[in-house]
Amino acid sequence: MDTSSAPGPALSACIIAFNEADRIGDCLASLAFCDEIVVVDSGSTDDTAAIARAAGARVLQRAFDGFRSQKDFAVGQATHDWVLCLDADERVDDALRTSILAARAAGFDGAAGYRFARLDHYFGRFLRHGNAYPDRVLRLFDRRRGGWRGNREVHEAASVDGRVATLAGDLVHYPYRSLEQQLAKTQRYARMMAEHDFARGRRASLRKLVLAPAWRFWRGYVLRAGFLDGWHGLVYAYVRANYVRQKTVMLWLLQNGQPVATPPSARAD
Repeated sequence: MDTSSAPGPALSACIIAFNEADRIGDCLASLAFCDEIVVVDSGSTDDTAAIARAAGARVLQRAFDGFRSQKDFAVGQATHDWVLCLDADERVDDALRTSILAARAAGFDGAAGYRFARLDHYFGRFLRHGNAYPDRVLRLFDRRRGGWRGNREVHEAASVDGRVATLAGDLVHYPYRSLEQQLAKTQRYARMMAEHDFARGRRASLRKLVLAPAWRFWRGYVLRAGFLDGWHGLVYAYVRANYVRQKTVMLWLLQNGQPVATPPSARAD
């Protein structure tokens, strides 16, 4: 990473990773304009850590205890106050890199953080409609004025005290290796969100159980034109609606005293 000629405040990239040997290389390459890259690995059993070190990243090991906590730890380990946070399955495209460098050259003047669109690659096609896009995320910020706050460990989001500006370009996202992985991931997230909501007093209703998944599908596929993404948009909208159904069913079970996960003692070896 040769950024000695890049004007503006120094910038640290922060990544969390686990068993991402097949994807982290492209992520790191897209961050070559940053002054340092910090990778927090949660015990990968593949070559994730070795690939990151070979690319010049500083690799730290930390047991995973939640997405928000892991990202907050990574930000705390950065050398510089301006940080750019990515997951290992994301990468900065050329247009976004240009936008970031321009904002940096201007001293990140007048903003405490920056948001930009995230573009999902979904089984051979980029989704540019529906609930999938633009899905703007706040990932570039001054850690002195914000960070990964709150206590929600899933669907975590950064926030800052001050103005948030929007940059052109996309954060390209390769979220799923297979449909099986997506279904397993969404079920895990649904359980985590149901447990989070239940602990904070939220409750499901029969009305929400029936209507919430249908509304998620209708909003994404019809109102936000997800159908323009072809069959990819249809599958995406259906799976995302199913996530809402799973989350609501699990919340309903919890409030009625029923478990939503198999106890460790009952799991097969």
